[in-house]
Parts: sequence; structure tokens; C-alpha cells
Amino acid sequence: MPNPASNNQGTTSSRISRQCDVTVIGGGLGGKAASIHLAKAGFKVICIEPALSVRQCVGESLDWSAPDLLCALGLPMEQLVQSQIATWKRHVTVRMRDGCSAHYVPSEWLGEKPFHIELRTLHVDRLKLDQELLNLTRAQGVELVHDKVIGVERTGNRICAVVTAGGSRFASPWFIDASGFAGSAFGREFQLPAVHSGPPKLALWKYFPVDELVEGTTIYVDPSASAYMEWVWEIPIQSKTVSVGYILPGEAMKAMRADKLSVEEIFRQQLMKFPRFERLPESENPEKLNVTSFRCRAHLKCAGPNWTMVGEAASMVDPITSNGVTAALRHAAETAAMIQKFRRRGSLPWRAQAVYSARILLMAKFFNGGIEKIVYEPPVRNRIGIARSGEIYTGPAWSMNVVYARLKPKGIFSTGLLGIILEAFRTGAWLLYQFCKMSPATSAN
Repeated sequence: MPNPASNNQGTTSSRISRQCDVTVIGGGLGGKAASIHLAKAGFKVICIEPALSVRQCVGESLDWSAPDLLCALGLPMEQLVQSQIATWKRHVTVRMRDGCSAHYVPSEWLGEKPFHIELRTLHVDRLKLDQELLNLTRAQGVELVHDKVIGVERTGNRICAVVTAGGSRFASPWFIDASGFAGSAFGREFQLPAVHSGPPKLALWKYFPVDELVEGTTIYVDPSASAYMEWVWEIPIQSKTVSVGYILPGEAMKAMRADKLSVEEIFRQQLMKFPRFERLPESENPEKLNVTSFRCRAHLKCAGPNWTMVGEAASMVDPITSNGVTAALRHAAETAAMIQKFRRRGSLPWRAQAVYSARILLMAKFFNGGIEKIVYEPPVRNRIGIARSGEIYTGPAWSMNVVYARLKPKGIFSTGLLGIILEAFRTGAWLLYQFCKMSPATSAN
């Protein structure tokens, strides 16, 4: 039966009806990428995105799988760097308050036979990258509609149309939800269950001018032996501009706000723990501190007969993993390939729905569960130190992206094999966590 909640804004007959092959909800990375892939394949695509005068993005440090996915959209690394949309990222450095540091660089053997992995990746200026993707989307003939989806018309699990605040009704054979973490239009519509990892968190960030360019991401930590870890990032998004942000649990923010500290004071107080930020001046045109809240999670079901979810609408990966952009681009490419494959059939078979959902869930649980157990929570880092904890996490994380890129899982067998590998790593992380939890700590750094 059609969903009665979809008819809460006037009658269907009073709406302006639009038809296309694929309706995409959301014009972020996942939405634009899916639109480009499908338009290249000959689909008529409409992408619905609320008009925003300013979009402040977070998560500009990419992992080592993202460049190939951007290249598939027509954005090779060299072009992005030359256009000053991106800077090189060759390593990750973790710095502690006491001056100790750890340096993480992909092993050289990954660049040799048989892997041939590119050992460089990127930091990107997300505002510029979004604009470049917007240009590509328009060039492919995708119709962009500035409106907000407020309702879904469906028969059972099959979506018939979506309706917008502007009074339009969009009907198509296929639908993609790329509405983001806070949107998740289909997640709400179908009341899809989700697996959560870690507590609710907040991200606070600003941009600062700098004199020198560092070709790597720097993470600053001051871990307490008994507390959930908070951290600060420094990401060079342009030759003389860095993004600096602070991630903390919602409960920690609540406690500091109870002490009458403003959000700006909380941000500054954390930065001043590290000598580096004492030398960073404010921009000549100081911008407002950006704040967003999130909680890492993944939906158990991310596809139906004629719909899929991509990007943060499907899964929210912790920003410290740098896997969010890769996840969104992967979802978009895989969704486009499925729609293209089953276009004549008009619906996704249950196996395609199941394995797509399984891959998203497996990868999200791997990245989120690993970082929670090995780094964020105290037992492991107290036992072996934060530097060693980082090594134990980054090795499997980088390796798993290589495995995914080479395996290219699509069917039941390859997805099952991926699942076995991922679960083996997750089991190892859980066993390490339990061992460290029962053993006395020897180090907190």
C-alpha cells in the first residue's frame, strides 16, 4: 500500500510531476558521483539538492583508495593538484602533547609487483572539489533541482515517487538516497535498523593561514589513561591554508559547556595544549567556528527493489579513518553498476540487494569497530601506547583497502570472501582489546 505519510503536502494531482530514469536525493560526493556514472551510461538523471549559500565540509584528508575512484569520474590526482583543488598526502603523523610522535607511511612493497599501489594520496579543498564535481555533473547532462525531499510514495518496498517542499513530484524507475547522515531519507521512511559504533561526537573546525606546506596529515592527541580519546587534525588543503579541527565525545562537550565555556573557548583551549597552534594566527577574515555532530553507524539494509543508499545516508565512518570519501565514491560506483546491469529487469534481485548491503555494513564495522577498540578506548593504548596502537590499526586498514580494490567484490562469493577477511581482523582486534583490558597498563603514550 502507498505510504500515507507521503501525502502530507497537498494532493498528488496538485503537484508538478517530473519523470526521469533515476532520481538522486542529495548532491554531495556520493550523489554527484552516482549521477555522473549513470549519466555517462545513458540514463536521464535528476539530482535533488537543497540550495545552500555556503557548504562547510569536513573530512578533507583522503585515504589511499580515493584517488582511483576520483580518476574514474574524470579527476586524476595530478589535475586536482595542478588546479589547486588538492595537495599531496604522503604520510600521517601523530603528535603527542609531550613532544613524542609517530610517523605512518605506506610500505614501499605495496607499490611493487603484484600490487602496484599508488603510495600517494590527497588532501582536498572540499569546497573546490564539490564545485569541480558540480561542473562534471552539469557537463554530463544531469538536471539539478534545488529543493528538499519531504515525502516518499511507495508500494510495499518499492518506491514510486518522491515529493518536495517546492510542490514537485519526481517519479522514476530507480531512486538513490545520498541525502547524508542527517538526511537518510530512505532510512527514516523504511525505519531501517542500524549498528552504531562509539558515542555521539562533535567536530569543531576552522581554517588557518600557514607559511609552509606539509605533504601529510597531522593528528594531535593528549590521551588520558581513563578517558575516551579526543584528537585534533591539521590538514593542508591549499598551499598556504590548513584545516584544523577537534573531535570530542558529546558528553565531554556537555561537561565543558556546564562549566560556562563557549564553544570557541573549548576549541581554543584544546588547541593551546600543543605548541604548534600557538604559532598559528587567525585568518585576516576570521570565519565562524564550524560545528557538526555525528555518530558512527551503518544501516543493516541499504538497498531495495528499485532503490539504494550511498555515502553517509548508508554508513557514517569515523573521520579519523579518512575512509568517508572512499566509502561514498565506492557506494556510488557500485550503485550505478547495479542499476545499469538490471536496467531491463527493472528491479534489483534480492541477492544483489543483500550483497551490496553486506559490503557496506562489513566495511563500516571494520573501520569503526577497529578504531574504537584499538585507539579510542583506553585498554589497548594504555597497554602498548598510542603510537603502537596506531600501527596496529593502520596496517590492516591500508591493507583492507588494497584487498577491496583488487578483489572488486560484486557477487555472493567475493563478498563472502571479503567478509571472512574482515571478520578475521575484527576478531583479532577484539581479542587484543580483551587481553589488554585484563592486563595492567604499562604505558599511556
